[in-house]
Parts: sequence; structure tokens; C-alpha cells
Amino acid sequence: MKVSKIAYGIFISLALLSSYASNAKVVTVEIPVIEKEMLVDNAGTKHNMWTYGGTIPGPVVRVTEGDIVDFSLLNKKSNKQSHSMDFHAAIVDVLDEFESVRPGKRKDFKFEAKYPGVFIYHCGSESMSEHISRGMYGVIIVDPKEGYTEDFPKPDREYVIVEGDLFENNATPTEITNNEKWKGVLINGKQFHYDPVHDQNATQVLESKPGERVRIYFANAKINENAAFHPIAGIWDKVWDNGHPKNIRHGIQTIDVAPAHAIIADIVSPSDRPTNNALVDHRMKSALNGAITVLMNKPDADPKMGKGTNLVIN
Repeated sequence: MKVSKIAYGIFISLALLSSYASNAKVVTVEIPVIEKEMLVDNAGTKHNMWTYGGTIPGPVVRVTEGDIVDFSLLNKKSNKQSHSMDFHAAIVDVLDEFESVRPGKRKDFKFEAKYPGVFIYHCGSESMSEHISRGMYGVIIVDPKEGYTEDFPKPDREYVIVEGDLFENNATPTEITNNEKWKGVLINGKQFHYDPVHDQNATQVLESKPGERVRIYFANAKINENAAFHPIAGIWDKVWDNGHPKNIRHGIQTIDVAPAHAIIADIVSPSDRPTNNALVDHRMKSALNGAITVLMNKPDADPKMGKGTNLVIN
């Protein structure tokens, strides 16, 4: 018996849907691709960037283990490039769900968030090096279905930090792939985004109160180089590789994070006095070219920072 491609596709879709847990929650996520000029430092320098939703990193997607992500990618008609979405939290078909979408078109697909943790997402269109380095990345947090435990305690504050490359505006895809015309590191879209110590134009820092447990969701969106994530004047109390609660390490000074990988790291400051930490990529080439974030632990810390959906400070 012959089955048409359309009928076969419907059959496969129904089979996939029936394989999901009957009580799974469906989370709808819609993200447009926006090509635009963006500030890349605190002094007002602009570059031509390609973004998810108009920000770098793109919107934080947060779901619970077992949820179904119903995703739509819209490549705006005004864009010049084809784009795609590669969720590292998804188990799908690279030639189907992750295919490139031309300007004016959209791509819809579903996937089950089967593993807890923090995962990067990025564009996979050619040249992938250029698409990623121009800002097409973000994170999806998959909270464990069992919630918080002794080994995975509830934090007082949460921040997302995504480290990416900055190349000269005219760098070609080949030059980008070969790390030529490299200018520095972006932290959530800007060099020294939260570091008024090394950049007089910086106006923001991350904040917490003394003694609070601060959870950092850290993703390395650089295309070639690892990140050596270290809290100066502190020690990571707990680190979860890939953010999975079972992948726990204790008392870590520096955690090595590969390109396109992510971790969760908790820091707890002294409770008896105000202190400061510098969350740094300890590869000095990265640190001194943008990858330093100041965390101020003070009694009058902004009560909204690092709470609710306020995980990326813009």
C-alpha cells in the first residue's frame, strides 16, 4: 500500500504526539529573527548583528523537564539572511526541525525537554561561525521535574551570563571561523557589560545581599575557545555540569566550559559583611577584552535583580 508523503507526515506527527506523556505541559515559544545594528560596548560602538528577538542573548526560554516546547521561528521579511534554530535541549532531526528558513518564512516544530539542565541554542545556518558570532544564541533552562533538593538547593537570586565573540564588523565568514579579526568578548551582548572597574563607561553590575546563594547559568557561545569561569574572591560552592542536578561538583575554583556548552554555578558570599566578586573568564585574552562581570554583595541590593524573569540585566 502506498502512503503519500503528506499522509505519512501526519502519521508521524500523531505518533510523536502520542509518545509524549499525557500530562505534559505544552509551552508555546515564538521568536522572530531581527537583523539590526546593536551596541557592542558601553561606549556606544555599533555593529551589524543578527539576533533572536532583537537582543543578545536571545530570550531566555524556561520550561520544566518533560514539558513540550511548541516552537515557532519567524525570519522577518526585511532580513537579508536565511536563519535557523538549533536547540541543544532538543532530540529531533537536524535536516528537518533545524533547517534554514528564508526571509519572510517561518519554521514550526515541537520537542520534549527530556533532560534537565541549561542548554545553549543558536543558529545553524551557513556560515554557522558568522551567524553565532553575530549574536544568534541564547539559553533554554530546563528545571528538574522533582524541583529543589539538598543537592540542588533553591537559590536566592539567578543570573544568566552568555559569553560570545566580537569580531570586526567587516570580518568574512572564513576569517571568523579562523579567529581572525577577533576584537574581544561580549558578556550578554557587550564588552565589560557589568564591569565599571575596567570600563569607565559601564553603569551596571550584578547584585545580591551578603550571604545569599547566587546561581549563575553560564553558557559559552564563543565559536572556538573554551571559557575558564572563575569567581575572583570566591569559590563556586556547587557546580552542575550541563546544569543537570546529578552532575554535581563541590568547591570548584575554575570550571572549564567548552564552546556551545553550559553549566550552573552557585556562589555564596560571606554573610557578615559586604563583599565583591569578579566573575571572570580566566583566559586573560578573554578577561582583558571584555569577559569580566562584577557581582556586588551589599545589604541594599536591588530586590528585583536576579528574581523572577529578570535573569538577564540589560
